[in-house]
Amino acid sequence: MALSRTVEMLRVISSLPCATSWTLRAISAVTAFCSSIAEAMGLTLPQFVVLDALGEMGEVTGRALSARADISPPTMVGILDKLEAKGLIERYRSARDRRIVHARLTPRGEAALRQAPDPLGERLSRGFRALPADQRTRILDGLSQLGALAAAALTEPAGDGNAENSGSAGSPPPE
Repeated sequence: MALSRTVEMLRVISSLPCATSWTLRAISAVTAFCSSIAEAMGLTLPQFVVLDALGEMGEVTGRALSARADISPPTMVGILDKLEAKGLIERYRSARDRRIVHARLTPRGEAALRQAPDPLGERLSRGFRALPADQRTRILDGLSQLGALAAAALTEPAGDGNAENSGSAGSPPPE
């Protein structure tokens, strides 16, 4: 079912003027960044996102990190296991409540983040920083909204004719 929603979302996006071209450029850029992260750091993109979020947040619980990185808690546990095995993070139990587990960067993890490739690439980052602050804000807001729409389209339940799954009372079920 998720595949059909993905295909539908891509159809909608590709109907926009020049959408296919900029979508392919975006996919190509993300692929290149994933390759550079894998080559430079030996990490997958989700592992890098978690490491970067941990660098920004400091010592936090897995739950807080999961929310910040937009990764499910079960998936987060696996990513943290791999980062810990690489010596980039360490986890420890809270002194006040042993059920709570915190994570923090190790010195090796801090060094890895300092040496990480720029996610946007040096040229794009320089160009983006050169834009006026209000334009940067509008771009980031638009990307955030597009990401939220894409995530919602991929996670909403498939229409099964059941009014409970239609999203709002009284509205017809999705087709």
